[in-house]
Amino acid sequence: MPKILEVGPYRFYFYSRELNEPPHVHVRRDRFEAKYWLDPVELAQNRRFSRRELNRIEALIRDHRDGFLERWHGYFGSQD
Repeated sequence: MPKILEVGPYRFYFYSRELNEPPHVHVRRDRFEAKYWLDPVELAQNRRFSRRELNRIEALIRDHRDGFLERWHGYFGSQD
C-alpha cells in the first residue's frame, strides 16, 4: 500500500492490487476512509466522513491531482 501524500490528519495512498481499476486514490483518517476517482475527480466510496470533511478532502485531491496521477502511472504503468 504505497503512501503518496500526508496532509494534516489525512493519508493518501493506493493499493497495489487495484491495477484493473481506473486511477484513484484512497484517503484515511483514523477509522474514516474514502476512495476518489482521479479522472475526473469524483467520490467513489465513503466510510464515515461527513459531507463537510469530504469537501475538504476533495479540494486537497484537486490540488494534488496531477501528482497523484503521475504516481499512479509511474507505479502501475500507463494504461493507455
